[in-house]
Amino acid sequence: MRGSARILAPVAASAVLALSLPASAHHREGPCDVHRRDDDTVQQHSKRVIRCAVERWSVPGGAEKAICIADAESGLNPEVRSAGGVYLGLFQHLAKAWPDRYREWTRASWELDESALSGRTNAIVTARIVNAEGWGAWHGVGDC
Repeated sequence: MRGSARILAPVAASAVLALSLPASAHHREGPCDVHRRDDDTVQQHSKRVIRCAVERWSVPGGAEKAICIADAESGLNPEVRSAGGVYLGLFQHLAKAWPDRYREWTRASWELDESALSGRTNAIVTARIVNAEGWGAWHGVGDC
């Protein structure tokens, strides 16, 4: 092979390999990178993410209570917004408080989506807050 051909062949092979990998092959750093199974409903996946977060940062009442509260708040749908968009996500965080909560309760190395509508991020932020401060604003939600 000529000099430029020797360089281009591995580059081309790498590009073909990268294009053939499934999108889910990307591993995100940080806690609770729980991949959605093909047969998972949104609610089932949300429960698995919440269980993961609560296993890492224990909360009063454990995963059962956390799941109950998320179900009462959002129906376990991470993309739910209240009327007018005042509250967001699994645990219905106050939209205007979310940027500060995200900054305080996450780490850049975790590669979390900054949106409150990310179930993973919302569950982790909530678990960390509740682990440190208790259920606070969520006290008495539903029959949890």
